[in-house]
Amino acid sequence: MTQQFKNSQEILDAYYFRHATKEFDPNKKISEEDFHFILETGRLSPSSIGSEPWKFLVVQNSEFREKLKKVAWGAQGQLPTASHFVIILARTIKDTKYDSEYLRNQMVNVKKFPPEVFEQKKERYKSFQEDDLHLLDSERTMLDWAGKQTYIALANMMTAAALIGIDSCPIEGFNFDEVQKILEEENLLEDGHLAVSVMVAFGYRSIEPQPKRRKELKEIVQWIE
Repeated sequence: MTQQFKNSQEILDAYYFRHATKEFDPNKKISEEDFHFILETGRLSPSSIGSEPWKFLVVQNSEFREKLKKVAWGAQGQLPTASHFVIILARTIKDTKYDSEYLRNQMVNVKKFPPEVFEQKKERYKSFQEDDLHLLDSERTMLDWAGKQTYIALANMMTAAALIGIDSCPIEGFNFDEVQKILEEENLLEDGHLAVSVMVAFGYRSIEPQPKRRKELKEIVQWIE
């Protein structure tokens, strides 16, 4: 099948189109095909050492959304109106530590590394986590590292949505402990192997946003030659 890619101006147009939509048109729903495309761009996103330390919870149940609304101050307009609402979970130290069963399965069974190659790489992962980035200083440090990876998937999903005319909004405005409690009660955290990282809403805007405003490129880029 021939690959077709959009040109650079079309991609920039999508970035100008995208904005943090605070309220969606509740009568407009994303098609199954389009949302599958958005999820695929999350699945295909890069991650540190190829660990894919994420899981996407697509929350369509209205009662569940109402529970979240009580503890997610940043999603008051999005939860009732979004066509699709996603909680992105990050894997905890139980899965992301260099010697975890999850990481072994990821490398051997998903990425198809020969077991002996993984054993060699495991020593490099150990040094990377212990010495290079000091990730093993605490469980929270490891969770934040996994969370960084989920934000790559988050950005790709929002950009992909914008490319096909779908709006989105990333959401960090929530009480971590309370969301964790809700997810635990619903047995969605795999017995401590997952934790909430970020949320994102998708749908179609109800009103047109203000023009996009950003710093000039020269203010944020420094060339070292």
